[in-house]
Amino acid sequence: MVLSISSQRRLASAKTYDPLRVLFCGSDKFSIVSLQALDHERRLRTGRIASIDVVCRPEKPVRRQLRAVREVPIAATARCLGLPLHQIDTFTGWTPPTCPQDPVNLIIAVSFGLRIPARILASAKYGGLNVHPSMLPEFPGPAPLHHTLLANRKTTGVTLQTLHPTRFDEGIIVAQTPYPGVEHQAATVDELQALIAPLGANMLIQSLKDGSFVPPIREVGWSNSALASREVTHASKIGPNDRHLDWTTWSAADILRRQRIIGPLWNMTKTIATGKDGERKGAKRIIWEHGFRLLEEECHLFPAIGHPIVVGLHGATPKMYIRTCDGNVLVADSVKIEGEATTEAFHATKRNSFAPIPKRGDETTQYPHDFVAFHSPLT
Repeated sequence: MVLSISSQRRLASAKTYDPLRVLFCGSDKFSIVSLQALDHERRLRTGRIASIDVVCRPEKPVRRQLRAVREVPIAATARCLGLPLHQIDTFTGWTPPTCPQDPVNLIIAVSFGLRIPARILASAKYGGLNVHPSMLPEFPGPAPLHHTLLANRKTTGVTLQTLHPTRFDEGIIVAQTPYPGVEHQAATVDELQALIAPLGANMLIQSLKDGSFVPPIREVGWSNSALASREVTHASKIGPNDRHLDWTTWSAADILRRQRIIGPLWNMTKTIATGKDGERKGAKRIIWEHGFRLLEEECHLFPAIGHPIVVGLHGATPKMYIRTCDGNVLVADSVKIEGEATTEAFHATKRNSFAPIPKRGDETTQYPHDFVAFHSPLT
């Protein structure tokens, strides 16, 4: 077989290293793709990768009753591949598995969530590597896929970096998708993840083939000058505040994009219902469990921005209309009130006294226009 000049140069420049005994730290689908590629490489070339041990978080109780438990997805993959599995919630008091003459010599972390302690990195001859699903220094942090989509970025990529002993996403960039990245049309996190997870896995395996993680390590990240026109955003973990819908500033497109990426969204609104003591119950949380759809037909009603109206009181299935700050109208067919089951928007509105819904039989007399507005806007 005749090798191309580029292949000959790559082979000539590849660094040598001891057979790798890898401690792979992962959790989700993104990390599973890298683990599967790494194990495939181990089976093909036993002289390059001698062993792989997998570390993940233990299973966690879910739901309010804490009766059901959910296992980290990568655990099942490790068992399927026949790899040793270590489920830990902290590195305190824990040390990697060792053999008398063959300790772990490379740590690989992909979507793991815990910082690998300096003592463990120092114990590995080749330190650690991390596959990060963004073009660092853009979107450092635990949720780069979400923030890439929330920022409406149409290009993205993958970064392979060394693991810093004290800080996340500040290692030496060993390999990276060429700037400005690959174009994508992903609408959801799962779609974007499916696109770039193989890129990250291939980048990791190529780095092992080249030995680019072996000192001295060369920084290959794209020039910071390319960031001159961009503001670097920290990809913080998505929390309740990110789902708190702001009707005064979010356009209809913003709302629909957010519900698709991080939904369900939520708001608060006041109720005039009273308790047994006669006191007002105050505000309740509305969770837009099934999201919204854009009203396509012309709307002749002009509710205030973020102030719901229930339309179709005379019909079989009344709907909730809400006007956005850019003049569009979103429709909610069903909602979930915190502490209650998801139900039709009309029934939730009536049960919680969000609007003066008349008693059955009085609708035509009191509401000739077939709609009624909430007592208070959404906050």
